[in-house]
Amino acid sequence: MYDLLNGMRIVEGSAFVAAPLGGMTLAQLGADVIRFDQIGGGLDSKRWPVTAKGESLYWAGLNKGKRSFAVDLRSAEGQELVTALITAPGPDGGIFLTNLPVRGALGYEALRARRADVIAVNIVGTRDGAAQVDYTVNAAVGFPMVTGPAGHVGPVNQVLPAWDIATGYSAALAILAAERHRARKGTGQLVTIALLDIALAMAGALGYLSEVEVENVDRPRIGNHIFGTFGCDFPTKDGRHVMVCIFTKRHLDALGEATGTSQALALIERAKGINLADEAERYRCRDEIAALVRPWAAARALAEIRAAFDKAGCLWGPYQTFRQLVEEDPRCSPTHPMFQRLDQPGIGRYLVPGSPFDFRALARLPPKPAPRLGQHTEEILAGILRLPANEIARLFDAKVVAG
Repeated sequence: MYDLLNGMRIVEGSAFVAAPLGGMTLAQLGADVIRFDQIGGGLDSKRWPVTAKGESLYWAGLNKGKRSFAVDLRSAEGQELVTALITAPGPDGGIFLTNLPVRGALGYEALRARRADVIAVNIVGTRDGAAQVDYTVNAAVGFPMVTGPAGHVGPVNQVLPAWDIATGYSAALAILAAERHRARKGTGQLVTIALLDIALAMAGALGYLSEVEVENVDRPRIGNHIFGTFGCDFPTKDGRHVMVCIFTKRHLDALGEATGTSQALALIERAKGINLADEAERYRCRDEIAALVRPWAAARALAEIRAAFDKAGCLWGPYQTFRQLVEEDPRCSPTHPMFQRLDQPGIGRYLVPGSPFDFRALARLPPKPAPRLGQHTEEILAGILRLPANEIARLFDAKVVAG
């Protein structure tokens, strides 16, 4: 098993996507990730999608393989327990991941006073501490204004919380980097990751910002086309859609072979004096290329298109609903080494993914269920904080903790 992070202990105080994803990513690599929540559940404990009984599929999905500690965070005694848990001794402990406001006993300086080498990774909205979420950050960095069909006026939001996802993986990376530094130098540190900064960094790295500053160009809306090369969606005879891309000359030749349009593509090249092996030329001629492929796709069902595209080696994929992905695609099934059916308490048996990382020389850790709220409270108090049974009983009786 690739228990790569076996022994590493991370205490997570989190809500929504980024921080829980960061913690789960490390838990799936073998780390002991302990999530603490207010007794009764945190901000995201009932977030949609939920089952008919109100169990959050969202919460279960982002907290697989963690341990749960339920505590009264409003009480001084509860805060003391969390602080003691974060700063508990041991070379692999002393790591705190959160996107919740940190102040007082949970502030970095207070934690550092109790454990000098503590590592704290704090996800915030903006670098000055203003509250932001994926959807407000996405609005600010321009993407909704270039998303959607050509000619559309007004923003089009994306469904995928891309900046939360990028930030969650960045948080996991930051923990590993900080822990490696601590192992070499003996010092901990505070790492702050702003959701907005992640989005700004990617907008810059992908050229969206420099395009404006260097070339004085505003990125246009182009619908489902791919900017800078050829990529487009096509409806099929049986009511499905396929996405077809050309990133290399091989893809161009394969598309021509599969659709019988090789000669027509060559005519475009001769008429315009261009070479469609050049991706910029493909982008400029995207409408002409699409016009050749569209009637071919519209006259065929998906199964026939699949056979022709796969035989020729085209770069393509079918559009699928979530239901079609679950019910029809073998890549989303127990035959895929990442997936496994497991029993999630409160929800039942269903298909869940484990870690997407495939370490060639090591067997993949199977996915584990998300904990019930407070499921591990007693074992954490006894095993990590070393509290005696009578003190644990008192904390439960006083409703400082819950199981």
